[in-house]
This record gives sequence, C-alpha cells and structure tokens, in this order.
Amino acid sequence: MIQQIWVKLTDRLDPFLFAIVTAIATLGLLVLYSAANETLSRVVSQSQKVVLAVAIMIFIANLSPQFIARFAVPLYVIGIVLLLGVAVGGEVVKGARRWLKIPGVGNIQPSEIMKIALPLILAWYFERHEGSMNWRNFVVAAFLVALPFGLVVRQPDLGTALLIGAGGFCVLYLAGLDWRVMVGVGILAVLVFAAAWQFDWMHDYQKERILTVINPDGDAQDAGWHAIQAAIAIGSGGLFGKGWLNGTQTHLEFLPEKHTDFIFAVYGEEFGLLGGVVLIILYLLFIGRCFLIAANASTLFGRLMAGSMTMMFFTYAFVNIGMVTGMLPVVGVPLPFMSFGGTALMTLFIAVGILMSVQSHRKLVNS
Repeated sequence: MIQQIWVKLTDRLDPFLFAIVTAIATLGLLVLYSAANETLSRVVSQSQKVVLAVAIMIFIANLSPQFIARFAVPLYVIGIVLLLGVAVGGEVVKGARRWLKIPGVGNIQPSEIMKIALPLILAWYFERHEGSMNWRNFVVAAFLVALPFGLVVRQPDLGTALLIGAGGFCVLYLAGLDWRVMVGVGILAVLVFAAAWQFDWMHDYQKERILTVINPDGDAQDAGWHAIQAAIAIGSGGLFGKGWLNGTQTHLEFLPEKHTDFIFAVYGEEFGLLGGVVLIILYLLFIGRCFLIAANASTLFGRLMAGSMTMMFFTYAFVNIGMVTGMLPVVGVPLPFMSFGGTALMTLFIAVGILMSVQSHRKLVNS
C-alpha cells in the first residue's frame, strides 16, 4: 500500500530535474560540512530542511496548474500585507528590515513569498485576458511588479528586489510585451540609477559594493574584504582544488559568510576549476531543462509560470557566482540548492514543484 502511494506521488516528478537538484543539494551538504568547520549539527539541520523542501516539491508537483492558479490572488495579497508589516514593524538584522516575527510561527522573510506570488498572479492575470490583451493589461501588470519591488528595495534588499523584478519582467516579456518597451524600461532604469547615485538616494554601503567591483583593493579591510577573500579562495584552489576539508581560507576563518552567500568560494577552493566547471554545467543543464518545460507548456499560464521560475533559477545562480568571483557587486543572493538556509531553499523547491506540475500536466493533456 505504502509503495503504491509512493509510486503514485513520484509519478509526476521529472526524473531529469530531480536528479540534477539531488546532485547539487548533495554537493551543497558536502561543502557545508567543510564550511561549518566539520560541525555535523549544521549539516543535519540543513538535511532536514532539504527533506521537508523535497516533500513540499512532490506535493506541488502532484497539483494541476489550474489548481495552483487558484492561490494567485490570495498569495499575492498576503505577500503584500506581510511586506507592509515588515515596513512598519519588521525585525532589523544587519541594518536591514527584512524579517517579520509572527507569533507561533517565528521569523519569516515575506520577500521570499513574492518570488512565487508575483509570477503566479501575473500568469493568472494574463491567462484571464488571453486573446484580448492590450496596453492597459501591461500597465496593470507593471503596477503588480512595481509594488513588491518598491517595498523590498525600501528594506533595503536590492538583491532580492532584482530577483523579484527579473521574474516579473520575464512574465511580461513572455506575455508579449514589445521588446522596444523593454529597451525603454532598461534605459529608464539606467537613468534612475544615475540619478540615485548623483543625488545620494542610494545607501552608502550600496555605493561601496559597486565601487568594490571596480577596485576591491580600495577598501580591502572593509567593503572589499568579502570580494578579496573569495578571490583568494577560488584562485588558490587551482585546477583540481586543495581537496575536501582542506580549504585554508575557509578553516582559518578568512572567508566571511562561507556557509551561505559565499559557499561557492569554499567549493572553488576545495574542488578547483574543474569542480567549478562541473557545478556550472549542472546548473546549465538544469536551467536548459526548465526552458524546455516552459517552451512545451500546454497553456499560457503554464508557459508564463515555468518561464518565470526558470529566470529565477538563472538569476540566482548568475548573480551569486558573479558576485563571488568579483564580476558583480556583493548582494544577499544564495547559491541555489547549496547555500545554508531554509526560506530560500523552500522557495526554490516550490518553484521546481511548479515546473514539474506544468510538465506532467502537458503529458496528461497530450495523452
């Protein structure tokens, strides 16, 4: 009986996606053990989170996209309300107000909810207007994107805001927004950024992070510390790496945030360039499969949702690896399925579950 239930539940999983996610998550646990100075309790804690996240992924994969669409409006409204709650009385951690303490639940990060809620409501909205879309629909959709984006930027959390904005604009593009409008928005964003820099609308630490990309040695003991130590760790790994548990930058405590945002630096030091290439290939295969699912979706809702989830995975991996290797400013973006933490991990596995739901529904429709 139990075996039959398990077979039925896992029948909707995409074997390719599941295999790659499992491989990356396993690598993450191995690197986390080293990053946590061989503290088994932290690995056990993360393993429990992975198991819970996989269980939720399997549950969502067995839901139809039409059923998932029913939660679009309430989830978006709840997310906005929680973001407003953060703005009014959120917990301040490291100078940013990103967490909200809910009695009986604990601290939650509402911005993570919006990574799923925003693409969900946009896909739901565009499907309801399929066949009769005009510029007014895109104006409404742009407002739906701008509201959570602005609330998250205000926290301030530019990294998460960029993830939310990228997912939202991906839906707009896939829904048929003219590329010339997208170019215009891009130019406007550059102008707003220039004005924010010129008139000191940006926080000092945000300016420092951007300047650090250009010249990390300019403030080597403060703003440039993360980037410099990450570069030393990755560079010292060479071609084959120093070996698992043998990373000196990691174990001599030079590398900051080594078990969360900078876990790729730990991986690069211990497994070298070849290990880094293997991991990047895994991410590319994963994202390629996600794109294929989006392209073959049987409904507009499924295509928009799958496309947005794919963009989220790509942005996560690109921004994290880019900042760790010194090509992008340091922002609070974890490495997908590898960084320690529960909220982002849950969001990512929920997104994988949605992709599997879209894929399995396509097979049912075509059968």
